[in-house]
Amino acid sequence: MRYPVLLAARKNKAILEIPGFIACGQSGEEVCFLKMEELIPLPASSKLFFLPNRHPVAFNTKNNSFEELRDLYPVAAFLPPGYTGLYSASYVEEGRAKTLPLFSYTPVACIGAVYYVPAIRVDSRRIHDMEGVKRKKLQNKILNFKNTRNRLIRHLADCALNNCCPNAVNFFLHKYECPLPVSPDCNARCIGCISYQPEGSPPASQSRLEFIPTPGEIAEIALIHIRGLRNPVVSFGQGCEGEPLLQAEIIGKAIRIIRKKTKRGTIHMNTNASLPEQMRFLCREGLDSIRVSLNSTRGEFYQRYYSPRGYNFSDVISSIIIAKEKGKFVSLNYLVMPGFTDREDEFGALRKLIKKSRLDMIQWRNLNYDPRRYFKRLNICSESPLLGIKMLIKNLRQEFPSLRHGYFNLPKEYFNTPK
Repeated sequence: MRYPVLLAARKNKAILEIPGFIACGQSGEEVCFLKMEELIPLPASSKLFFLPNRHPVAFNTKNNSFEELRDLYPVAAFLPPGYTGLYSASYVEEGRAKTLPLFSYTPVACIGAVYYVPAIRVDSRRIHDMEGVKRKKLQNKILNFKNTRNRLIRHLADCALNNCCPNAVNFFLHKYECPLPVSPDCNARCIGCISYQPEGSPPASQSRLEFIPTPGEIAEIALIHIRGLRNPVVSFGQGCEGEPLLQAEIIGKAIRIIRKKTKRGTIHMNTNASLPEQMRFLCREGLDSIRVSLNSTRGEFYQRYYSPRGYNFSDVISSIIIAKEKGKFVSLNYLVMPGFTDREDEFGALRKLIKKSRLDMIQWRNLNYDPRRYFKRLNICSESPLLGIKMLIKNLRQEFPSLRHGYFNLPKEYFNTPK
């Protein structure tokens, strides 16, 4: 019988197939072997991880049982943008296992000589595809700005070269979406924040912005990007900063400068939507769209993940409703954790939010955090039925046919086009 064979690693990190064992995935506390219909070939530019102080759990075809392979180590994949994983890697921890770095961990299987992962492609656009980026070309483009006095351009150059930030790279290559980071401060303490982690936590994967740019610096970058580009997007709220709404006055001034020069381009904000009045102000100033980050549509689990400072979950919902009332395009940056996101109780809460707010889009993003520690930190003990990520999206498509699904922000030219 043809089945997905377990991939594991030895202590020297050499990857090998383990015949007789079906590769497994995990959703919360539930372990199941991977089915052929759930698998796609490992996408190009995926990264494979060796997970120390952990041992894979797989299904033994001879004994018809799940087994822990103590002399081996799990192999997991970090999927590229546009793909959403259906399961987390299946393993048990040793006593001295530390929290994993800030990535998502999708199981990997082998069929023949080909690697497969349980995942779906939610967005076919290649906006963040770094495979074809030639570093020499990028360096030459950055050199064109070597005499700039704009601190934000110098910051983005560092983001592009050292952190391989796709949006920063796209600014210098003059395509797609351009980042406009503005805020070194944040009013949340997300456990999975990629630009700030307290001592003793997994290290942040990139450094945070250390200054507040002027409206002129922001507008200069935005106008460079908008000019001569088809359907350009410029966006506040990046991985290298805190919460942009904390700098609403600066952003408002920058938007006014941009809009005095051009009506072209989509002005977007990625935000935690924590400050409703600042959201109202920026919608009036000319913001075109927002994307609101949520790990859950239930306040208790939102609170445990974001640790908000000076706002609460009801403020987030108020900001979403305000933006919709002002005619803005509103997306969710929905952070997916298999075994939690696809539970029936979480799905019910998501449906209520969609009905109440008339959301335009869900961006299905893999939550970059150690899956076992996530369930412990948030104290998740749900006995609600497990739907599965694919079924979750299928049900939403049927119930809300106008709701868009994807991974990347849209230009305003596409807001009202057929899906």
